[in-house]
Amino acid sequence: MQPTSVPVMVNAADEKLSVIREIRELVQHRNLLWNLVRRDLTVRYKRSFIGFFWTMLNPLLMMAILTVVFSTIFRFEGIENYPTYFLSTYLVFGFFAQTTNQSMASLSWNGALMKRVRVPKSIFAVSTTLSGLVNLVLAYIPLFLIMIVTGAPICATVFYLPISILLIAMFTFGVSLMVSALAVYFEDVQHMYQVVTFGLMYMTPIIYPISIVPMKWLWVIRANPLTHLVKLARDPVYGCTLPGQHVLLASSAAAVIAVVVGWVVFHRLARGFYLHV
Repeated sequence: MQPTSVPVMVNAADEKLSVIREIRELVQHRNLLWNLVRRDLTVRYKRSFIGFFWTMLNPLLMMAILTVVFSTIFRFEGIENYPTYFLSTYLVFGFFAQTTNQSMASLSWNGALMKRVRVPKSIFAVSTTLSGLVNLVLAYIPLFLIMIVTGAPICATVFYLPISILLIAMFTFGVSLMVSALAVYFEDVQHMYQVVTFGLMYMTPIIYPISIVPMKWLWVIRANPLTHLVKLARDPVYGCTLPGQHVLLASSAAAVIAVVVGWVVFHRLARGFYLHV
């Protein structure tokens, strides 16, 4: 008598996914990805009277406050158009901070979906990054309007922005993968990370020029990868110049390292998500 074959049950959470397979599954679930992006965009402003206009109004209000403070009370030498100087970097930093924070919450919120349906777990970090990119593009509208009103030149170098935004998005996606995975296991990570992003804003030359940083602390600012990434976005808009080769190399290295480290951390911890979400 032939032995009866017994089906072997495989826990999908324990499978190690390759990069190619993960990308293939993301493509297969593109409809779900689109719905997640649309949900992120609509839920964020669901009960807001002006809705998506907050994407443009929020940086404008921040710019107005800081312009009054740093253009009249505390003046920085060498900055001729502070609104453009500030917004050209604050927009991309805001994209980084909001996206990474939202990615941590998104993975927990969608825990029930992961348990019911087999989906690539990185799809939630991808969706929050894409929705953040939509908000970032919309936020550039008031920046260019302010440049027109204040007489700031809009140079052909702004066409370099897609490269800058691509590298910033890669870095943001990598960090989102890492912090969202850690937040599943340790809830305190989400609260601690909010403090970290607050500190990063002041460790990055967004409000102030790097020229005022004392020499003994300059290495700390330059070791911050966001310093190079925000400069990658600022120079084509505010300075009408292309970023230097060292800025591009440092930004590219930061983006690639963030994606690789984020991917490794995420997929090593992903096998236990089902026990914690």
